[in-house]
Amino acid sequence: MCGRTFCPIQAKIASQKKVNIEAKQDYFGESPNVFVGHYGYPNLNVGFLNVEQYNHHDDPLLWSREGYDINRVIELRSQLVNSQFKAEVTDARKSERLVDIGKQIAMAIDPVDIELNLEKKPHFNLNFGQETAPYGPRVGLKKAQITENPKIPQRVEKVVDDDIKANESLNLLYDKGYDEHYLTKLLSVGTLGMQKDKKIVPTRWSITAVDDNVCKHLLDEIKNKAYPETGYLAYFGGHLGNYYLILFFPDVWSYELFETYVGGADYEWPFATDHEGYKGRKEYAHATAGGYYAARLAVAEKLSENKRQGSCLCLRFITNEYWAPLGVWVVREATRKSMASKPLEFGSKELMLNYAKQFVKKKFGYDLDRILGKSVLLRQLKQQVKLTSFI
Repeated sequence: MCGRTFCPIQAKIASQKKVNIEAKQDYFGESPNVFVGHYGYPNLNVGFLNVEQYNHHDDPLLWSREGYDINRVIELRSQLVNSQFKAEVTDARKSERLVDIGKQIAMAIDPVDIELNLEKKPHFNLNFGQETAPYGPRVGLKKAQITENPKIPQRVEKVVDDDIKANESLNLLYDKGYDEHYLTKLLSVGTLGMQKDKKIVPTRWSITAVDDNVCKHLLDEIKNKAYPETGYLAYFGGHLGNYYLILFFPDVWSYELFETYVGGADYEWPFATDHEGYKGRKEYAHATAGGYYAARLAVAEKLSENKRQGSCLCLRFITNEYWAPLGVWVVREATRKSMASKPLEFGSKELMLNYAKQFVKKKFGYDLDRILGKSVLLRQLKQQVKLTSFI
C-alpha cells in the first residue's frame, strides 16, 4: 500500500517478538548508557539501558561510519532494556546509590557489567523519540549492582571532581577528543558543573545542550581569530534518507536552516525554518528544534577545521527512505557526511543559487523558490552594504 518493497511495521514487530521471547527478569548484562526522561520534571524516570551481550547497541558514530541501515539500528536499540527508577533532579548533588551507579555508567569509556533485578519480565514498548535514539522495553528496577571496576578516563574524573561550570567542562573534554554522544551522557546524569549546581538533565535536553554549547565554543574561536571568509561553496550529501544541500556565502557568521519533506513533486510540502545572525539566538529554535543545533554543530566543525567563516544556508530534504525516526544523531551525521564531500565552488551568489534550484528540482522534484523566497539570510545578504564596497 505504501509503495515500499518491505513493511516497516512488520520490521518493528519482528524486533519486538524477539525481545519479548528472550527477555529475563533477573540477569547479568552490560550497560552502555543512561536514559533520563523529561515527563514529570523535576521528578524524573532514570533508566539504565542494558543488554545481556553488548554489540554496539549504543554507538551512533559507529552506525554512521559502518553504514548501518534503519532496520539494523532498530534491531539493536530494541534489545536495550530501560530499567527505570525515580530520581529528583537535585539527587545529582547527593550520595544516592542508583544515581551514583548511573554516573559510573555514563563516565565509563566502555559498557559496564551490571547485575539487574527487575520488577517484572520486560515486555516490548519501543519508544521513537524525535531527539533520542529509540530503545526497548521499559520496566521498573528493583536492584542493581555493578560487577566490575568501570574504565573511567583520569581526565574525565578530574573534570568531574573539579568545581567548574558545566559548559567549561564540556569544552575542555570536547577539545580533548571526547565526542558529543559521550558528553551527553556526562551532562545528563549530573556529573558536570559546580557542585552546588549539579543536576540530572533529561536526555533530550542534554543532547541539544551539548550541541549548542560545543558549537558556540567553536564559533567563538572562529569569530575571535577573525578567520578569512569562505567562497561561494555548495556541499551535498546525506544519511538514512536525510539529505543536506549546504550553501556558504563569503561573509561573517550567520546560519539558517530549512527542513522539508520531499515526498512528491505535485504537493507543496510545508517547511520549517529557524535563523540566527552573527550574535546568535536568544530563544530556542522551536520550528526545527534539536535538528537546528545538531546540523549547526556539524557546520561549525567544518568551518573550524578549514579555519574559515561564512554565512551558511542549510537545506534539509527528508525522503521516504527515512521511514522511522531514530534520533537527532541522524541529522548531525547526515550534515557531517555532506560537509565531508568535495564542494562545488562558484563565482557568484547568483550562479550558486541557480545551480541549487536546478539540482534540487532534478534530485527531488522540488521547487526551491518556495524556500529561497522566505530566506532571512538571503534577504540580509542582498540588503546589507559592506565597507569593502566603498573601497
